[in-house]
Amino acid sequence: MSDRPPVFSEAPLPLFAPNGDVDEAVGGALTGRLPSYIADHRKRLRSRFMEGGAAAMPDYELLELVLFRAIPRQDVKPLARLLLDTFGDFNRVISAPVARLQAVKGVGDAVVQELKIVEAAAQRLARARVMQRPVLSSWNALVDYCHTAMAHLETEQFRILFLDRKNVLVADEEQARGTVDHVPVYPREVVKRALELNASALILVHNHPSGDPSPSDADIAMTAQIRDAAETLGIVLHDHLIIGKERELSFRASGYL
Repeated sequence: MSDRPPVFSEAPLPLFAPNGDVDEAVGGALTGRLPSYIADHRKRLRSRFMEGGAAAMPDYELLELVLFRAIPRQDVKPLARLLLDTFGDFNRVISAPVARLQAVKGVGDAVVQELKIVEAAAQRLARARVMQRPVLSSWNALVDYCHTAMAHLETEQFRILFLDRKNVLVADEEQARGTVDHVPVYPREVVKRALELNASALILVHNHPSGDPSPSDADIAMTAQIRDAAETLGIVLHDHLIIGKERELSFRASGYL
């Protein structure tokens, strides 16, 4: 038996499918009929998802559901398991960089597109729960959003959350991206942007790809510089969150601010 990994081919999806069955439409058009063992397996997974939701499914089955549309005529379980073996879990798969996804055998444009649609939808849903809402009354949702957007990134990202006088979140912007352990941040640019948005307060957020949210000396020094620059213009720095893979660290709660 060959040790080579299986090769997965992708086919474009039809614009319309009879009775809403994309698998049947594509498989039937190209091969006469979707193999019954694949069709039955997909039907079972979809039924289980509709009856029990995502909580009733392990990561590889949830990933299979996503891959069904990208690879409509083949068994996608091997690819789902390969992706999980490569990246670790469902969240890391959908948030993996495009170049790394494309390096996985069997992943082409259609698979990348489906994964990135899921990632974008998850981030948009999480963001909708916090934008234009008072931060103090939606703090848990805010932290969840930061984890969704940043916890699984492989390089550091620095974001700023801008708040108005009532502590309502009015803007969320990525300011910079860096390497696996460093991101350049310029206090003058942070304060300048706050003035442009007429913001009264800030929350800084960045991630640690290592997974450990403990602040470095550079993190602490940079936070102090931004706090001092903001205070001279009457802008309050409420907190600085460092997002790790499993948990976050609050500068305010930890006594750094």
